[in-house]
Order: sequence, then structure tokens, then C-alpha cells
Amino acid sequence: MNLETVNAELKNKSPKEIIVWALLQANKAVVTTNFRPYEGAILHAVASVKNSIDVIWCDTGYNTPQTYKHAEELIEKLQLNIQLYVPKQTVAHRNITLGLPTVDDPKHAVFTEQVKLEPFKRAMKEHKPDVWFTNLRKGQTAFRDSIDIVSKSKDGVLKVSPFYHWSDEKLDTYLEEHQLPNEFKYFDPTKVESNRECGLHI
Repeated sequence: MNLETVNAELKNKSPKEIIVWALLQANKAVVTTNFRPYEGAILHAVASVKNSIDVIWCDTGYNTPQTYKHAEELIEKLQLNIQLYVPKQTVAHRNITLGLPTVDDPKHAVFTEQVKLEPFKRAMKEHKPDVWFTNLRKGQTAFRDSIDIVSKSKDGVLKVSPFYHWSDEKLDTYLEEHQLPNEFKYFDPTKVESNRECGLHI
């Protein structure tokens, strides 16, 4: 598959058309979410094409009350097939051993591995997808600017971002048209800064 050709062909397609195309390539597709802002769009778009798709939620345990309420609302509204993955250590235990290290603290790498990377790797190992839907968009980070609608993960999984070229304003309209909630009180304990890459996509 020539990704450059594929992305050129998909650039002017709708998210639904991109999702339909991707599902035709898939033996096993998943969508990942952390219920951050605008996740309602990707979850609605994918679930409206294939409602039975496995929705992998790696919950760090540090989400805000608003994010958990938002997650429950979307899960119920869209009847999502949630596959929940959580760290092997509780937040209470980690607060004693690591605390909440800053980005420049040597312990930050261990913290990120525990709360985000290990649960994600466990999920991908168990589900073994060959197509992975995500809501990455151009303009979020330098790394995300370097990919496109379709890219390959380091493990060779076809990573599909149907809203890659969409702005916040276009997504606001999408959410409004489909009567979907949004929530901005979101906290990622591994990133701290909004333009920092979390580690799952590199």
C-alpha cells in the first residue's frame, strides 16, 4: 500500500467515507479513546458505521470528574462497545511511590509507562488490530503535523485519522449537528503541556 497515494485519494473524502474505506482493509479494527475534547466526533463517526467495533479506553485513573461523566454520557448515548484498560497500580499506591512527577523529573518516564504505555500495549496485544481509528489532527503537535489521514504505527498497524484535516470549528459544527456533548475539563498527567506528544503515537 502506497500511503502517499492513499492519502491523496482520501484527502477530499468525508470521515464516513474514510472509515468505510478503512474497514474494507481490516481484519480487525479498533478505535481508541481517552474521552478528551472532541472525542465524541470520532466515536460517533466510527460507531455509526460499525457499532460493534471494540472501543479501547485506557483510563489513567487521573481523569477529572467532568471527563468521567462525559465518558458515561457518550458510552450510553452511542452504545459503545467499551474495552476498559487501567494501570496495574492504583493511583493511591503510585502517589506514595512516584507522586505526580514533572516532565523533567527522571521518574516521569516510569510514570508514563505505568499509567499510559503499559495499559495501551496490553490492549493492543490482546486485540491485535490491523486498523486503528484515532482522532489525531493536524496542528496538534509537531509529530502529528508529519503524518496524514492514514499512517503506519511502529508496529505496522494502519492508523486512520478521519478528521485529520478538520479544525475545531468544523468539529464544533459536527458535534452540534449530531447533538453530541463535548467536555474541556480534561487532564492528561503524562503530558502537562497541551502540545506535548503523549508517547502512544510515535
